[in-house]
Amino acid sequence: MHQVPTQCPVCGDELRVARLQCDGCGTAIEGQFALGRWLRLSPEQLAFANVFIKRRGKIKDVEDELGISYPTVVSRLNELIAAMGFDVEGEMDGDGADDRAALRQQVLDQVANGELTAAEAAARLRRI
Repeated sequence: MHQVPTQCPVCGDELRVARLQCDGCGTAIEGQFALGRWLRLSPEQLAFANVFIKRRGKIKDVEDELGISYPTVVSRLNELIAAMGFDVEGEMDGDGADDRAALRQQVLDQVANGELTAAEAAARLRRI
C-alpha cells in the first residue's frame, strides 16, 4: 500500500480523508476525517521523531546518532513540534522571532538541498 498523502500536490494545503472502506465486507464510510498529527509529518520528520523517541529525548544521544549539532537537534525538534500543530515554546527567546527565522531558514535550506518540494516547504512555512 501507498502512504497516505497529507498535502495537496496543487496548492500544498492539508488533505482530509473523505472515505474509509473495509477490505473484508466492503462497507464504506464517507465524511470528513482528520489525518492526525503523526500523518502531517514528512518522512524526514518521522525519521527524526523515531530517533528522538528511541534515544528517550536525550539530545546528546540524538546528536551522536544523527551526527548533527545541538542547535540542529533543537531546530529539528521545534520544526517537528510546529508540524504537529503545537506551539513551539521553551527554547525560544523573547517572542520566538529568532527561532522562527531559524526554522524558516532550515526549510529553505531543505528546498535548496532537494530534501523538500516547493509545495511541502510552502505548507511548512505557513505553519511557522
